[in-house]
Amino acid sequence: MRAIYATDLSAASEAAIQNETCLECLGRIGVDTVHLVTVIPSNVHVGMPGLNFSKRREQGLTRYQNVMENAGFDTETHVVRGTPHRRINGIAEAEKADLTIIGSRGQSPLDNRVIGSTARNLARTTVVPLLVNRIERSTDDPAVLREHLFQRVLYATDFSENAARAFDAFQYLRHATQEATLVHVESPKDETGDEEPSERLTALADTLAQWDIDTEVMVRSGDPAEEILDVETDVTPTTTLIGSRGQSRMRRLLLGSVSEDIVARARGNVYLVPPPRTA
Repeated sequence: MRAIYATDLSAASEAAIQNETCLECLGRIGVDTVHLVTVIPSNVHVGMPGLNFSKRREQGLTRYQNVMENAGFDTETHVVRGTPHRRINGIAEAEKADLTIIGSRGQSPLDNRVIGSTARNLARTTVVPLLVNRIERSTDDPAVLREHLFQRVLYATDFSENAARAFDAFQYLRHATQEATLVHVESPKDETGDEEPSERLTALADTLAQWDIDTEVMVRSGDPAEEILDVETDVTPTTTLIGSRGQSRMRRLLLGSVSEDIVARARGNVYLVPPPRTA
C-alpha cells in the first residue's frame, strides 16, 4: 500500500511521524511506501530576504525520510507550492495512493469543534481514505493521543453504500485490529425494513469474528453525530471508522454533517473513507 503523509513540519506533525508505534501500525495494515509531502502556501513568498522555505522544508523532510526508512518504508519526498489540500489530493491521485495521513491537534478546551483548516479541507475533498491522527493541544512538546492506531476500532454505520465501503477497510485494518465496536443510530427518518439493525450489526460482527476480532454491537437512538461521539467517549477506541457521502458527482466538496462532526470533534483518531474516485 502507498500512503501520502502530509506534514507542515510542525511539532504536531513530528510527534506523529516520530512515533514508532504509529509507524508499526501502518506497516501492519500493509503500508510499505510513504510519500512525505509538505506544501508551501501560495501566499508565502519564497524569495523574501532571509527566508528560504524550500530549503528548510527539504531539510525537514529529509530528517523525516530517515525516520521512515529506518522503520522499513520506501520513502519519497515532495516539496510543492500551492493550496495545501489541493496539492496533497493531486499527489495522492498521481501516485495512486491508498490513503492519506495528516496529524491534527486534538480538541481545544475553548471550542471542541476546532480542527486545522488543512485537515478539514482534506476531509471534505479527499480522493482516498484519510487518517486524521490526533495530537495533543496546548503543549510545546506534543504527543499522539492514541498511538495504537487501529487496535480498537469504533465503526459507525447507517447501512448505506458509503458505510459498507468503510466496513470493507477491515480487510486490511484487521491485521492491526483486536477489538471493534459497531454502532448504528436510529432516527425517525429511518425506513423500516425486514431486518432489524441489531441483526444487521450482528452479521457484520460475525465477519469480524472470523478474523479473531472481539466485537460488540450497539443500537442507539437520537442525533447520529452526538450518539457516535458519546459511544467514542464510553469505549475509547483508538480510531473511529466512518464513511463520507459526496455531494457532487464531479467533486466531493462537502461531507455529510455527521462525518464532518466526527472528524472535527472526535477525541481520538478518525479514519474517513470517501466515495469511489469515479463517483
